[in-house]
Amino acid sequence: MRTKIFLAVVAAALLASGAAFAGNGPAKQRYSFLGKLTTAPTNGSVSITVEGGNRAALRAMLGQPVTQTFAYDTTTEFLKWASGLPAIVHAGDLSAGEYVWIHVRAPRDSTLAEIEQRQAGLVGDHGTTLEKPDKPLYLFRGTLTSATSTAVSVHVTGGDGRATKLLIGQSADQTFSVGGQTIFLLWQGKVPTVIDASKLVVGDRIVVRIRADKGSTLAQIEATAAAHVGDREPAAK
Repeated sequence: MRTKIFLAVVAAALLASGAAFAGNGPAKQRYSFLGKLTTAPTNGSVSITVEGGNRAALRAMLGQPVTQTFAYDTTTEFLKWASGLPAIVHAGDLSAGEYVWIHVRAPRDSTLAEIEQRQAGLVGDHGTTLEKPDKPLYLFRGTLTSATSTAVSVHVTGGDGRATKLLIGQSADQTFSVGGQTIFLLWQGKVPTVIDASKLVVGDRIVVRIRADKGSTLAQIEATAAAHVGDREPAAK
């Protein structure tokens, strides 16, 4: 998933910038949000459509719209990545449509509103396209039959070519693993809201996306934590 793809890059960015979080005071938790800029940062605000993040950030996003606005000031460091190398830039060098990581330090268990009121320590720009995933996608569509904090069971009715090929001769009822990095979205029309597994509704349309090695067996796919689970996701997504 996109979140995992950038973890190594984010770590390098933090090591490269010792003062990255200097403006956040004695905070105890890092909240990292990945998303696409809705507008260029201006007047101390940077707005993104959130598509991923670390566990603390995703927990804070539960029940919230995906479009969120974070604060920055003169202590915030802006980095722009090109060919794997970062360059220090200004807020005005970022443009709408580019993918950014926003890192904020705040007390543990802060609400999203509290996080957004604190100045971001680091904003990393990765351009208009994310790095290509290093593993192929297996997408399953169907009806949710049960859900726990570690697995979702689905009556599969379709999916992409890789997924449906694995189901030849298999039962339509399958169980997929989920984990701390799995992103759960509840779609209401065209508007997605971040939720957790406990908010999934049995009987709803469900889409499960898993990144796994090419040539994986169905058992191997199901043992790999899903990158993304969409409840009532529109067919066009």
